[in-house]
Amino acid sequence: MSTVAIHGEVDPTQSEVCRPDTLDTLANAWRARGTGGLSPAVGLLAWYDWALHLSLSPGKQRSLLEKSLQKQQRFARYAMRAASARDCPACIEPLEQDRRFADPAWQQWPFNVIHQGFLLQQQWWHNATTGVRGVSRHHENMVTFAGRQWLDMWSPANFIWTNPEVLDAIKASGGANLWRGTMNFLDDARRLALDDAPAGAEGFEVGKDVAVTPGKVVFRNHLIELIQYTPTTPDVHAEPVLIVPSWIMKYYILDLSPQNSMVKYLVDQGHTVFILSWKNPTAADRDLGLEDYRRLGVMDALDTVTTIVPGRKVQAVGYCLGGTLLTIAAAAMARDGDERLQSLTLLASETDFRESGEIALFIDESQLAWLEASMWDKGYLDGKQMAGAFQMLNSRDLIWSRRVREYLLGERQTLNDLMAWNADVTRMPYRMHSEYLRRLYLGNDLAEGRYRVGGRPVALADIEVPMFIVGTVRDHVAPWPSVYKMHLLTDAELTFVLTSGGHNAGVVSEPGHPRRTFQIGTRAAGDRYVDPQLWHAETPLNDGSWWPAWQQWLGLRSTGRVTPPAMGGTQAPLGDAPGTYVAMR
Repeated sequence: MSTVAIHGEVDPTQSEVCRPDTLDTLANAWRARGTGGLSPAVGLLAWYDWALHLSLSPGKQRSLLEKSLQKQQRFARYAMRAASARDCPACIEPLEQDRRFADPAWQQWPFNVIHQGFLLQQQWWHNATTGVRGVSRHHENMVTFAGRQWLDMWSPANFIWTNPEVLDAIKASGGANLWRGTMNFLDDARRLALDDAPAGAEGFEVGKDVAVTPGKVVFRNHLIELIQYTPTTPDVHAEPVLIVPSWIMKYYILDLSPQNSMVKYLVDQGHTVFILSWKNPTAADRDLGLEDYRRLGVMDALDTVTTIVPGRKVQAVGYCLGGTLLTIAAAAMARDGDERLQSLTLLASETDFRESGEIALFIDESQLAWLEASMWDKGYLDGKQMAGAFQMLNSRDLIWSRRVREYLLGERQTLNDLMAWNADVTRMPYRMHSEYLRRLYLGNDLAEGRYRVGGRPVALADIEVPMFIVGTVRDHVAPWPSVYKMHLLTDAELTFVLTSGGHNAGVVSEPGHPRRTFQIGTRAAGDRYVDPQLWHAETPLNDGSWWPAWQQWLGLRSTGRVTPPAMGGTQAPLGDAPGTYVAMR
């Protein structure tokens, strides 16, 4: 078997990725254009696994038949009561996160009967796609997901004649809502064809409306720009803060508008803050790998920070996959005796990928072969393809409910800064994306001690600096129980926070944000393990943002206050923040 050298390191796991069969790759790349990069074999295998095992399970079939008859009887009784009683109790309640039928108009006949029948059908199909003995967990999750996607598409909320809110809007406006919706649809189609930003995004210009915290670009290489922010306090904490965002997102999610900028908050609390701004790669960067991102990203940034602030350790912060990459770097540093880190903060970052949530539905051998062929054709993964996958994880809210609101009700969604940032997508190099999917998500090499840096494996157990780990309650990308697994991978002091919100909104949770809550607890170095469910049940709930608790944690790990370091140290800055890489499209 051939092997591939990565900076002097032999990695046999990447041989098939870097040297695919050309004919197969060309054929799959051509087919992938028509499937959005999704492998048809994945869905067929999942369906066959489920259907075959269901056909061989007479007990499950009997149970489903009984449930079907029970639901039909319950629905018939409800329909008769609903026809004659104004306040008829529902026979089934939607899930907490399902707001499609929350409007009082859905309680009027016949729409109450219509939506109740849909919810009963949805519940039955969930029963049908789960609990079939013999079906692999991955295939069960895929079939359940596909069933939910299909049913969400045919929800009565999506059609004019079965949606009372739309009918009321037509009556009130004389049909003007449908005219506005048609104009919204045509405008969206034009923007999609021209690759323009969504309507409203023009109000959030980078460097003018968002990413406006004053600072300087103090370092630039082929992959990153490093931004140092201007101090706003007469003295600062001695240890600087270095933030490593994920490369699948523009860095300014942590520097949105002034009122919700994490960067500005830290600077105003007296921290010297640096942040990486990743380059948006092109086809010319197709051969950049994970090791390039570690070396040119984390390590070059760390070298620069410790040059500008000499003699001080660094409080390192990583977000999403940026946190995973930072953890890899920290483990390699610990292994090699590099003691430049003072602490490690991970925001919604996984290090064990065995339970990585619904995003794992798109990651298996068949899907990766198809995806690699699609990327090989272009040299990168298009950002819109990644955005589409994330939308599918929450299609009820991000696709169907949005279309109802904008195309049927004629109400344009008002973009906020976070939504505008979400539309500012980035690409990922072919090699790097393939490597992290195979080695982290599929192989789980980091958690299981097989991930190699410099030709030798790294172990998370070697990391001994204090850690601050943040998980979010509604995270489709990095579910909080998966993030919590860091408790099993290290014996270091670990403070864990579980905050309300999702993967992005839970992190961008500034003080004063309404309806925010969080739980926080610290495990001392060497303490015994507590499972996540018990931790969740026993840890007190706090109102408000978790940012002040984190800032206090950082302050306690500072060795004092000092005069702010010069911008760029002894080297002249290269330009003003937000720099040039963030503007690359």
